[in-house]
Amino acid sequence: MALETTTLVDRVLPPTPKTARPGRQPINWLALFQGTCLVLIEAAGFAVTTLLLVLGLPLFVFLLLAGWDLGLLFAQLGNLADHYRTAEPIARRFFAHDLQIAFLIAAGGLALLRMPAFLRRLDRRLNEGDSAHV
Repeated sequence: MALETTTLVDRVLPPTPKTARPGRQPINWLALFQGTCLVLIEAAGFAVTTLLLVLGLPLFVFLLLAGWDLGLLFAQLGNLADHYRTAEPIARRFFAHDLQIAFLIAAGGLALLRMPAFLRRLDRRLNEGDSAHV
């Protein structure tokens, strides 16, 4: 038994096309709206997973360097915090700037690596919707 849902968009009648020019088909507004929502949902999922991967990467690296021992991990983080606190303001600023640049490079690089698979998946999902409604 198939689950059938009716949303507010399904209840709205599509606008009646004015006299269309010969050879032109009217726009299917419902399919356009559904496709746009699908693209936005998939793009948001892609962006969120990419950011979560980039933010989790330093934790993985620090745990790897600490030999998977949380005591050593927190000792290293405490050491880093002490050095940051006692550093000169210009050194703090450069460190923060370097971290921002590294984050942007990592996020951009990972997004570029994942982009072809994302586009293939998005194309497959959009074509899947076309065949199901025909």
